[in-house]
Amino acid sequence: MKHEKILRINELAKKQKTEGLTEEEKTEQAALRREYLDDFRKGVEAMLDGVVLKRPDGTLEPLKKKPVDPKALN
Repeated sequence: MKHEKILRINELAKKQKTEGLTEEEKTEQAALRREYLDDFRKGVEAMLDGVVLKRPDGTLEPLKKKPVDPKALN
């Protein structure tokens, strides 16, 4: 995410605390936050994809993803 967008997120958060936001600004803030969280999750997932477990016998095993439980998302 570009630095300008992060600055805009912070600007909207500050304005929300002091003056309040218009409906248009609330929509913009929600979209920017979603984009930020999506980028953050992609970064963490990429980092975890590089994790390798070393077993006691010396073998290396890549970290496996757990299946997503749809009930846990609600």
